[in-house]
Amino acid sequence: MPCKQLIFDLDGTLIDSAPSILACFGKVLHDAGVPPRVPLGEQLIGPPLAQTLQTLTGIRDDTAIAAMTESFKKYYDTEGYRDSLPYAGVAEVLAELKAAGHALSLATNKRILPTRLILAHLGWQSLFASVWALDGFQPRLADKTAMLREILLLNGAVPAQTVYIGDKAEDGWAAQANEIQFVAAHWGYGEFVDTPAHWRHLDTPSGLSGMFGRRED
Repeated sequence: MPCKQLIFDLDGTLIDSAPSILACFGKVLHDAGVPPRVPLGEQLIGPPLAQTLQTLTGIRDDTAIAAMTESFKKYYDTEGYRDSLPYAGVAEVLAELKAAGHALSLATNKRILPTRLILAHLGWQSLFASVWALDGFQPRLADKTAMLREILLLNGAVPAQTVYIGDKAEDGWAAQANEIQFVAAHWGYGEFVDTPAHWRHLDTPSGLSGMFGRRED
């Protein structure tokens, strides 16, 4: 297979960060004296932080949400990020894909600071040619559709030779809006129902090796 630009989501695709993120949300709500309006479950993982806090609390006051956002950052950026665990076989698959000549990038809704902390903690910095987050752009980008568009431009990537791998349908729609291929990671947090037939689906990270691991010279 010709070398491709492989762009990965992070949470629910490469790492299981749910326990650490949900624990930090619990601490924030406890400190603020605000009961959660929805269960603290995996369905909360993925959207931007302020959006999730609004969902959790029902609060729309920007000042209150900003204060809780800073509280979350304090917990997560000092200790919580260390509890993120890679899914079984992911590290080996990433190394194999890079060795096969593919250019690996990361595109996540997670803030850029904890993203880089996690990569350093796992020893993954050298695997990725570029790392992108919504808040890594100025002004901050609105969503993954916009982020993938910028990545294509900045990386000089050809859409037909670019693949996004993510665990939620929203990731697929963002890829499709940019005319790039999408692989649905079913081991993550999302569900894929009534999605386009051309999306590709995998049940385990190891399936990426069979899909992209061999290079045709």
